[in-house]
Amino acid sequence: MIKLRLLYKSEPEPLYIIMSDAAKKIVHVHLPKDEAFKTTLTAGKHELIADEPEHVEDGKDQGPDPYDYLLMSLGTCTVMTIKMYARRKEWTVEDIYLELRHNKSHDEDCENCEDKNSKIDVIEKELIVKGDLSDQQMQRLLEISKKCPVHRTLQGDIKLKSTIAAG
Repeated sequence: MIKLRLLYKSEPEPLYIIMSDAAKKIVHVHLPKDEAFKTTLTAGKHELIADEPEHVEDGKDQGPDPYDYLLMSLGTCTVMTIKMYARRKEWTVEDIYLELRHNKSHDEDCENCEDKNSKIDVIEKELIVKGDLSDQQMQRLLEISKKCPVHRTLQGDIKLKSTIAAG
């Protein structure tokens, strides 16, 4: 078993997340020859479907698209992290809602890009927390929402390694 320790600067005690010894997460993705984009995703015993929307040629909208899954991953991690933190603090949190939006925009960060037509991916998170919380507690939950593991992964340096094999 692996114990991940999340440290928060203003907190005296770290928050722990327990993971199995298999530190690597493994999912399987299958796009069969008779489908244009409908893809089966498997994570352990869970199976999901992905597809492209109908406005994409041959898309049938039979499941969320890849960016939907990216946003859902970030969203679930965010609300789970907030809930863990609030429970640990014994704060009264009834419901947590999160709306995420993704777009590509010509951001200020790209003003000095070599290609003036470059776009930067922007993800917006709008958080609504129902509960008996002070303004200070709400601000703290907003800070914690930016510290979920998926948020940190997306903000950090990511190295993608790809291989290919003939089937």
